[in-house]
Amino acid sequence: MKIGIVTDSTGDLPAHLIEQYDLQVVPCILVVDGKEYADGTGITRQEFYARLPELKTAPTTAAPSIGEFSARYHHLLDRGCEHVISIHASRALTAICAAAQQAARDFDGRVTVVDSLSLSLGLGFQALAAAEAAEHGLEAALSAIESTRRRLHLFAVLDTLEYARRSGRLPPALTIFGGLLHVKPMIELTNGEVKAIGALRTTSKANDRMAYFFHSGGQFERLAILHTDSEHRAREFLTRIMRENSRALPRDILMVNVTPVIGAHAGPNGLGFAAVRA
Repeated sequence: MKIGIVTDSTGDLPAHLIEQYDLQVVPCILVVDGKEYADGTGITRQEFYARLPELKTAPTTAAPSIGEFSARYHHLLDRGCEHVISIHASRALTAICAAAQQAARDFDGRVTVVDSLSLSLGLGFQALAAAEAAEHGLEAALSAIESTRRRLHLFAVLDTLEYARRSGRLPPALTIFGGLLHVKPMIELTNGEVKAIGALRTTSKANDRMAYFFHSGGQFERLAILHTDSEHRAREFLTRIMRENSRALPRDILMVNVTPVIGAHAGPNGLGFAAVRA
């Protein structure tokens, strides 16, 4: 059975992996100063983060249209796929899954929509696992997604809560920090929802805490270092973890500047990682 894989741009997959695994990536919508962009088109990630602190009106984001999903499903089925797996960002955080599910209703059971319960490479790694297993059939691909999700860890530390507040998308878990805009909240994305696990006063302490959580498990099967236009900080973090425990790391490590569709709410200068334990 030939299986097609659809995901969305919040999965942060690099272009070479999208091409290698022949994935269909549906772009989310970003609105900056009243101008609408398909994620990845018209404004680079670096340009967006450079402009973000100066914007008088907070940028907004939206899920792709139902029609956009339908077009991708038709494309894959017309190309000879017998089934499509459409895997997307956590339903608890975005309407993307709902739009995909609505589109799938018109395809007589030939499209299976999966809630990744994650974001960024937490989603992207599940899409890759599905693509790698797809040659063995639908059940194998769905089992690969489930296995990856069970072993997935996604942690991040924001530089400030200001952008989450401005966007109107402050997760309930972070309201415990009240008006403390100058703390650096540390979060974990687990079971599809944001969980607050601490707040640090300085970047140095935040980096130390991030390293602690990183080393709290065993070997890694997949790893991505995530940042919101803070590549220097991300590379320093990678150098540190390689020095402290290089044997636990996979050979190929991704370094990803997170999509503006997430960064609009997270803000610049953030650091995180998505890891699949072996």
